[in-house]
Amino acid sequence: MKSKIIFLLALISLFSCTKDNGTEEETVYVSFVAILGSNITSGTTGQMSVEVFPTDATNKEVSWTCSDASIATISSSGLLTALQNGTVTITATAIDQNVVSATKDITISSFYEGPTYEYMVSNSTELYSALAYVKAGETIFLNGGVYTLTSGLGLSISGTSGNEIVILGQTDGASRAKLDFSSMSESSSNRGISVSGSYWHIKGIDVVGAGDNGMFISGNNNVIEFCTFSENRDTGLQIGNGASNNTILNCDSYYNADSSIENADGFACKMDAGTGNKFIGCRAWQNLDDGWDGYLRGNDNITTTYENCWAIKNGYLKDGTIGGGDGNGFKTGGSDDKLLKHNAIYKNCIAVGNTHDGFDHNSNRGTVTIYNCSAYDNGKNYSFSTTNALEKLIIKNSNSLGSYGSTSATVVDVTHNSWLDGITASADDFESIDYSQLLTARKEDGSLPVVSFFHLKAGSDLIDKGVDVGLPFNGSAPDLGAFEY
Repeated sequence: MKSKIIFLLALISLFSCTKDNGTEEETVYVSFVAILGSNITSGTTGQMSVEVFPTDATNKEVSWTCSDASIATISSSGLLTALQNGTVTITATAIDQNVVSATKDITISSFYEGPTYEYMVSNSTELYSALAYVKAGETIFLNGGVYTLTSGLGLSISGTSGNEIVILGQTDGASRAKLDFSSMSESSSNRGISVSGSYWHIKGIDVVGAGDNGMFISGNNNVIEFCTFSENRDTGLQIGNGASNNTILNCDSYYNADSSIENADGFACKMDAGTGNKFIGCRAWQNLDDGWDGYLRGNDNITTTYENCWAIKNGYLKDGTIGGGDGNGFKTGGSDDKLLKHNAIYKNCIAVGNTHDGFDHNSNRGTVTIYNCSAYDNGKNYSFSTTNALEKLIIKNSNSLGSYGSTSATVVDVTHNSWLDGITASADDFESIDYSQLLTARKEDGSLPVVSFFHLKAGSDLIDKGVDVGLPFNGSAPDLGAFEY
């Protein structure tokens, strides 16, 4: 019996301590636990911690568990390691009695969950490699960031209809892929991207600083979408060498200039380009020469279409000074011998603030059709002269703020415009004449921004004064200009 009493006294001594004054200190147990930590939106780890109450608890240590080890695991120190996207419940349990615990739901969203691509690249070496292996029906995805490129990219193989080869960049602003060719010297052989293949779809990349064209297209049936071309030392994007049926959609080209301060357009379908090429929803601004150039040499009687395209302040340099280029918004054509025909169709296009002409003749001998377009503050808004006259000029439902210019051709079909039938356009017809709005950010899907520039006010005498040319309109008849009231 005496030995049992001695054993019990020994056990009691293990679970008690003595204060400085000689009295025993009681154990203070945890009564409440709170978990501190955040969702994981980037990276793969997150540190969890706890607050324990009462603050003078004798033992504040906790044990950690995670509800789904396939989504995340947690260490004894509370470091949560994510394995895939999802939501897990984290539990922290006070170990003093193993009865008081807390839970917290943590959502993980840092893993890419978009489509599965054949190639995902993050630098120039990986991009060159992917282009060497990609084939019809496959996609190269470019993660955001700067790709420093010392030589051009040649896209010579072809996809097929329905099995295009796709180059896709992220399109969420700061994360876009920037292809930087600025280490190239200025030379006609130093193009940034040369697309000689057909059935490519290139979307969401920025092309900067090439020694010549930012992109040159000589293949057919390609789509270039939501891309930008800037500060290249010749035209931002050029179509030539017989290229036909290409679509340039929702692209911007700006600040392109060569060292001679004489050449470099925003976009150009020119020289020996083929037919059936289209520009839709594109903008060209402050390019040294023209916004769009259609000059021909080596091909004849082609047709190019422009829809909802805006040419702004071409002829000005990036710093706002005037360069030595022509400074036209839309140069419809022209040729060395003044005989070649570049048939051009413009629908709902805008030319503003260009140093020379908004819509320019340049001795084009083809047919030019202008429907529902707007021009303001150009050297001349519309410039089609009797010298080397067009075969035919059609202008309908268009407006001009200020002098409209000249509209001559061998055959003229110019009716229902703001300078005819006793109509006069003035600033009072429009919600705004501030064309700096045209350079605001595009929508998330790449389409043109919503602006008030040149939208008609209620009561304007430009409303319902047009004629049906096959384009959508509100009211009893089309309005005059690029925007319907």
